[in-house]
Amino acid sequence: MQIKLLVDGGDMKPGPTLSQKLGPVGINMNQIIQKVNESTKEFKGLKIPVELDVNPSTKEFDVRVFSPPVSALLKKELGIEKGSGIQNKMQVANASIEQIISIAKNKMQNLLCKDLKSAVRSVVGTCVTLGILIENKPATEIEKDIEKGKYDKEIKEEKTETSPEKKAELEENFSKIKEEQEKILKQEQAAKEAEKEGISEEKPQKEEKEEKK
Repeated sequence: MQIKLLVDGGDMKPGPTLSQKLGPVGINMNQIIQKVNESTKEFKGLKIPVELDVNPSTKEFDVRVFSPPVSALLKKELGIEKGSGIQNKMQVANASIEQIISIAKNKMQNLLCKDLKSAVRSVVGTCVTLGILIENKPATEIEKDIEKGKYDKEIKEEKTETSPEKKAELEENFSKIKEEQEKILKQEQAAKEAEKEGISEEKPQKEEKEEKK
């Protein structure tokens, strides 16, 4: 018997949904919660798909943990709540290639990629969708760099640690990019408002001319 659940990583709690699914089986709920929390503790703060394989006769069970989506791992790693929505104008974070490789390693089995390089490319593709820069560049450019072999050394060595100096540099560069993005968005907003005011002023003038006729 298989039971599918979506739990908080490392923080599963008893509730009516769980009772409804496990009650008829007669398994100790606390044992399951303890095992699931132990199995998902590395994904704390994320929603994790979990599958319980239960034997109703022996009351034994196995826990299968499925990795969160790439987008969720990227958001957690980079400390962002959501993607851009306007990727061509607004970027939401600046990742290192090491962070991308780390996520690719975690997700490689689920991505069904033939090698780590393919998995890295897949994660970079998600960065394009979310509006995440990598190494101070748009993710679309990093895709081309990977194809050309620019990061073959880092991928081959499975580098997953970003030095504090590099992190600080990426954050500093992104703060400048963010400032520039916000300035452009404010200018566009001001231009739209000015255009609206121009239209509303033009309308009464037309009506006035028609009355004179």
